[in-house]
Amino acid sequence: MNEAIARMLNRYECQSVEDHVRALREIMQEIALLGLWRSKFFEKAAFYGGTALRILYGMERFSEDLDFSLLKPMKDFDLSRYSGAVERELRSFGFEATMTTREKKDESPVQPAFLKANTLKHLLIIKTAEEVAWPISRGQILKIKIEVDTDPPPGFVTENKFILQPIPFSVRTFVLPDLFAGKMHAVICRRWKSRVKGRDWYDLVWYAANHPQLHLSHLEQRMIQSGHLKQGEQMNREKFVALITEAVDKLDVNQARREVEPFVKNTDALEVWSREFFQDVVKRIVVDQASA
Repeated sequence: MNEAIARMLNRYECQSVEDHVRALREIMQEIALLGLWRSKFFEKAAFYGGTALRILYGMERFSEDLDFSLLKPMKDFDLSRYSGAVERELRSFGFEATMTTREKKDESPVQPAFLKANTLKHLLIIKTAEEVAWPISRGQILKIKIEVDTDPPPGFVTENKFILQPIPFSVRTFVLPDLFAGKMHAVICRRWKSRVKGRDWYDLVWYAANHPQLHLSHLEQRMIQSGHLKQGEQMNREKFVALITEAVDKLDVNQARREVEPFVKNTDALEVWSREFFQDVVKRIVVDQASA
């Protein structure tokens, strides 16, 4: 096994096949970020979403996808230009993985791609013992979805954060108040029919506990772009409080808890979840008055 990968694996206390799959996915995510950095991707784009919180800020829940936003709208952006760099980086650390870009069939500004690797094969490389991976069927593919928003709303700020493994490199990301605004847009506006995305609510708790400052004007721009606010309509503290309170009142807490459980090692932290709990959590959000 590559020495750098062995060091990265030592960060995890893997007790089960599921633990190893999580570790494998996260190590591949970090190497993919390294490949994107080498290819100058972060001169045009910034990292955001749950995986950014996990990798850059140590949030405890695991995350499956890599989400990015261009720094400014670019209709002709081509994510496939970076696939070779990502694949080469993964190969250099012993991972046989391919990155495929899926053609858009609609007018969505989100450009998707997938990293694919043979889960069983790489688990055997990591653990060097076939019995560890026996519950995983041969040919099972580990997929990491990569999405880039090619038409980002305005009003956000970015900064460079540093990752030290497998080698030191930097990643451009949204500053935390703007990351929080993106998450609040998901909590307030995301509609999954009858499904609830408990990961959004888990992240809300993380923000309120660790970085409660919310950039309200960026949330406003996101809601205007998605059609949840009219052009020229302003978001203020009172309107935000009313919207997030309404979202809490409609929340199916049990469904939210079930959805996030597979991504959290210590599920005891979810026992306290209730509408009363989330009503208290949202009171801890600090609205950036200057941006309101």
